[in-house]
Amino acid sequence: MQIDDTLLAKLEKLSSLKIGEEKRKEIENQLSEILNFVDILDELDLSDVGAVVSSIDGGTPLREDVSVSSDVIETILKHAPMSSEHFFVVPKIIE
Repeated sequence: MQIDDTLLAKLEKLSSLKIGEEKRKEIENQLSEILNFVDILDELDLSDVGAVVSSIDGGTPLREDVSVSSDVIETILKHAPMSSEHFFVVPKIIE
């Protein structure tokens, strides 16, 4: 399937994007290459391949949820211009 100006205009409208005249030809070529690649993938015989949910047999390995104390908050707030009770203090912008 080739991408022409008519199809590109429709894609522009659907995506709410505006493509400049200097980029139109490049975008058409890139979209055509993507569609050609998908056509090649479509030729693969996957009838004997099952659905893959995970690449790891037995599911995702879990780790123990361990709470670790850290002084990251104090380190970050130490560099803030103003802070109070573990929060940044910023100027009021809404009256």
